[in-house]
Amino acid sequence: MILIDPARWPAHGTEFSHLVSDTSLDELHRFAASVGIHPRAFDHDHYDVRAASYDRCVAAGAVEVSGEELVRRLIASGLRVRTPERAPKQEAVVPGLTESWHELMPGHEALGLGLVRRWLQAHRHYHDVRHLAYVLAALDTLVVTDRSVRLAAWFHDAVYDGAPSDEEESARLAISLLTPILPTPEVQEVARLIRLTASHDPSPSDHAGAALCDADLAILAAPTARYDVYVRDVRADYSHIGDQAWAVGRTQVLDRLLSHERLFTTPYGREHWEAPARVNLARERDRWASSG
Repeated sequence: MILIDPARWPAHGTEFSHLVSDTSLDELHRFAASVGIHPRAFDHDHYDVRAASYDRCVAAGAVEVSGEELVRRLIASGLRVRTPERAPKQEAVVPGLTESWHELMPGHEALGLGLVRRWLQAHRHYHDVRHLAYVLAALDTLVVTDRSVRLAAWFHDAVYDGAPSDEEESARLAISLLTPILPTPEVQEVARLIRLTASHDPSPSDHAGAALCDADLAILAAPTARYDVYVRDVRADYSHIGDQAWAVGRTQVLDRLLSHERLFTTPYGREHWEAPARVNLARERDRWASSG
């Protein structure tokens, strides 16, 4: 059942309601799309709905309940996402990134701060500091300490404009910034790994490439609500594309991913990330296919 509480949460010059489902996130996404609530309004377990859209939601079938009742029903459904399980705010991950860079490249703090500023650019929604932190955490899970791999993670989306040339431009940036301070073979390896994130197709013997590619795709295996926030943010990265074209194009991307014999190539990735990633991808595909 779709539930909505009174519009009493102030922000952006208006007041907001919370729109939830006590059945499934799929039901919530379908309803939100049917009444014209933008995907960007989704926040882990609810949509933030402007007061001007309240009557439209009720007319479409949302049940009016108090804020307390909405929370109680959401918790009882098992769909409530607590703060520790939510995607962190950008500012929350910056100190950890700063410390991580210092451990990786002591004495080159200015270079690290410059990279963090790139990842904090205002036009980024998914490909921001949270994605960088997620990739580095995934490398920790894979027990990857190789400096070249971790540097490639730092640089792999350092240039991001949503263009096919982003990986190549990021590789060139790494070469220009690292050549004065690292041996040439290591710089070339970092650049090679960055370019590999364009295809995510390492050779069977490329263990470094497999680790970076798996870490870059680890978000696909996230818990359902966290995955849906990833989808929300990717959609925002391509907000210049209309909804119909997005649904068609994104469905094609998902079909291509699902057609791969395997998404992950490290032993850990195959064992722990492959199955949940396919569930997430298939569920998202159904969402866009039905809306398209």
